[in-house]
Amino acid sequence: MKPILMVIAPKDFRDEELFETKEELIESGLRTVTASISKGICTGTKNGKTIAEVELKNLDTDNYHAVIFVGGPGSRVYFENPEAHRIAKEMATDQKTVAAICIAPIILAKAGLLKDRSATVHATETETLKKLGAHYTGLALTQDENIITANGPQSARAFGELISKNITENKRSLKFNHQAR
Repeated sequence: MKPILMVIAPKDFRDEELFETKEELIESGLRTVTASISKGICTGTKNGKTIAEVELKNLDTDNYHAVIFVGGPGSRVYFENPEAHRIAKEMATDQKTVAAICIAPIILAKAGLLKDRSATVHATETETLKKLGAHYTGLALTQDENIITANGPQSARAFGELISKNITENKRSLKFNHQAR
């Protein structure tokens, strides 16, 4: 199976949302590749460090099974980023899993993927999500077809579990709302 693409900000990504989600994916036997605006060391809000192996520019979505946009304050760099939007749209068009956590669902909304769809987001971005046409659920996790959203770091493990289950079991319910444990 192709790896899962995890998109992070070069600085100020939310550590739990990357590392805990990634742990759940790996426990399910999935491989991940980390991407950012440029290759190299990226630093989280809690000083966790990881290496972006791939840069978004010219990234070929055919090489990945799914994409996850990791939140944290740094993820705002992708709100208006055409490469991030392209990746999200191409993956969605190919019916691959497209996921975002914390404030990162705004990336999907700005790419036009959440119009008239159910989604959740960190409380600070609720109104923005609604203004961009999404149906805000207020839940920890929300799945609408191939799009999965989560509300923040407290949901990171459940987010990873849901993505893993979605990919490994190839189950995509039309509407699925789920509370984190």
